[in-house]
Amino acid sequence: MAIEVVSASMMTSDTTRHIARCVGGDRWVVSWLPGRTLTGQQAVTAMKIASRPGGNEPTTAEWAVLDTMALELGLTGREAVFMVAAEDHDIRQAPRARRRTP
Repeated sequence: MAIEVVSASMMTSDTTRHIARCVGGDRWVVSWLPGRTLTGQQAVTAMKIASRPGGNEPTTAEWAVLDTMALELGLTGREAVFMVAAEDHDIRQAPRARRRTP
């Protein structure tokens, strides 16, 4: 899992379609937390949570790590995993922009 900061204004990951965008100063918005503004460190944490492998139920140890990370965002690990999955579904269902051809 690699989280990349693109020109200090966007964070992406090679394991998720979720992104974080800087909205000025040290304020960030993350695609799976619509309506919330985070610090840069919180945005990195949110991207780490979003980048965890999905599909399998986390182990007890993984839940402990997720709970610790999610606490930084004011969430439980279960809330965070659910929100990532719910927003991920919305990202996949959103229509893609079409290129115009002359």
